[in-house]
Amino acid sequence: MQDVSFYDDLETRSADQRAKDLRTALPDQIGRARAMAGYAATLQDVDPMAIRTPEDLASLPVLRKSDLGAAQKAAPPFGGFTSGVSQFSHIFQSPGPIYEPGSHDSKDWWRFARFLHAAGFTSSDVVQNCFSYHLTPAGIMFENGAIALGAGVLPAGTGQTELQVRAAADIGCTAYAGTPDYLKIILDKADEMGERLRFTKAAVGGGALFPSLRQEYADRGISCLQCYGTADLGNIAYESAAQEGMIVDEGVIIEIVTPGTGDPVAEGEVGEVLVTTLNPDYPLIRFATGDLSAIMPGKSPCGRTNMRIKGWMGRADQTTKIKGMFVRPEQVAALVAKHDEIVKARVIAGRAGEQDTMTVQIEATGGDAEVFGKTVQEVLKLRGAVEIVAPGALPKDGLVIEDTRSYD
Repeated sequence: MQDVSFYDDLETRSADQRAKDLRTALPDQIGRARAMAGYAATLQDVDPMAIRTPEDLASLPVLRKSDLGAAQKAAPPFGGFTSGVSQFSHIFQSPGPIYEPGSHDSKDWWRFARFLHAAGFTSSDVVQNCFSYHLTPAGIMFENGAIALGAGVLPAGTGQTELQVRAAADIGCTAYAGTPDYLKIILDKADEMGERLRFTKAAVGGGALFPSLRQEYADRGISCLQCYGTADLGNIAYESAAQEGMIVDEGVIIEIVTPGTGDPVAEGEVGEVLVTTLNPDYPLIRFATGDLSAIMPGKSPCGRTNMRIKGWMGRADQTTKIKGMFVRPEQVAALVAKHDEIVKARVIAGRAGEQDTMTVQIEATGGDAEVFGKTVQEVLKLRGAVEIVAPGALPKDGLVIEDTRSYD
């Protein structure tokens, strides 16, 4: 499948051209971040010119949401990760609380126009934007993207479904933006009210778009595509009409790493999504999303040439309580680091009778189970059975802690 129209030339760059552009953009961004107080402890000794490729990023520390929250408490509202507060037109709040900056004055600051364009949105559309405008930035993210395309926007927000139907019918809204399932609620209410709505396209996020729901929309004549983004980072990746994975946005760099570490995994293997933004106003470097995904090989049939990921595949935070103690992915990573022979480890929480059990499967090129067992007790603070398996034997599913207990 070949798109006849792209948002801009960035989408169809050759691999060589994209790499060349990044060799300039990435050191510039590292330099901006290095000058900010929030990065004083982690990037102060980093030479920006040494970070010129995505692979070079692996030498830098991971920035986690918890780090951001702690920094914001010490230096509100943004923890020293921006050059100031006055440059932003909006400040948002996510649970935690975590505060995110935004700029409504800057054209498409969150980079959603690219996704909306891929979803078929044009200047002829009137977009019913059903993302929230209250405290969180989703509503304005999609509004900015639609306005950048020249589309009109009904800032509908959430709830009041009958009024949503009334507005959609009276205004003649042609495109929907919102969570995947809320469009069905609007359509079903319209059927109940005897109204025929004019939606032909939908851009969704913030939840799972199940194939059956996508098909139901298609049966109603509505093309529905999804994206992956966060309040901190804006748009990260998006579907095109090809519907084969999600194409990474041109304004970010994605790494897939072993959960709890910053160590990249092999292409196709599931791991945690780290994102480095190229946004000069808010340079987040190796920001851990806490989400799982995997890199897809090859390029999209639509003609866009950037890396693709498989989309959201669960949460990387696999923290599990075993025998009354929490075991965290970071501890599993520390266990692996204790022995040169260990390639990978997986903690399996089970149940025998009325008691929790813990088995630690260790991929290793050698070593002794008894020695590894002592390290398990030292690092995880729990005794557990140790099974040594051959390198490559553990599943490549992103799990470092697997809970097999039944809670029924």
